[in-house]
Amino acid sequence: MIRLLAALAVLMLSVVAHAQPLPAGLDPQNTILIDTKDGRIVVKLRPDLAPKHVARIKQLAREKYYDNVPFHRVIDGFMAQTGDGQRGDGTGGSKYPDLPAEFSNVPYKRGIVGMARAADPNSANSQFFIMFAENPGLNGKYTVVGEVVKGMDIVDKVKKGSPAQNGRVVDPDKIVRMQVAADAK
Repeated sequence: MIRLLAALAVLMLSVVAHAQPLPAGLDPQNTILIDTKDGRIVVKLRPDLAPKHVARIKQLAREKYYDNVPFHRVIDGFMAQTGDGQRGDGTGGSKYPDLPAEFSNVPYKRGIVGMARAADPNSANSQFFIMFAENPGLNGKYTVVGEVVKGMDIVDKVKKGSPAQNGRVVDPDKIVRMQVAADAK
């Protein structure tokens, strides 16, 4: 029964979300749609800045890797991190090798989407984060892959984690579905 209700919820979200047009000027091949329980987040990807990272995100989205993945680390006033489709706790990556850094001069401000990584600059894989606010300390140190162009109000609703636990979220919100806009049904 619970699976049936969950399937119905995803179907209803799909119908409502599909009816929403993309903001003008977006390339559907380089736009990601992130559906959550609260609505849709639209991300304009930047292959001009980070072609390898953008290709990886699109590849994993097409493989449904991000579907039902939690926002495992969310720090109010900083960022919401997700993308660990293996373990869901921020310690995993995809089955693919890590990516070399593709740093740029784009500043980390509200709505910027960056790739999470370990201490090694060349360790980004599948995890990404969305900025709640500006943080110049990340500039030139993390790969920028895109920017939220619609739905920051939805990002703001993502359940926040405990500051004492470095943003770890108990019973976290999840990505219901993530897809490349060109593939949206």
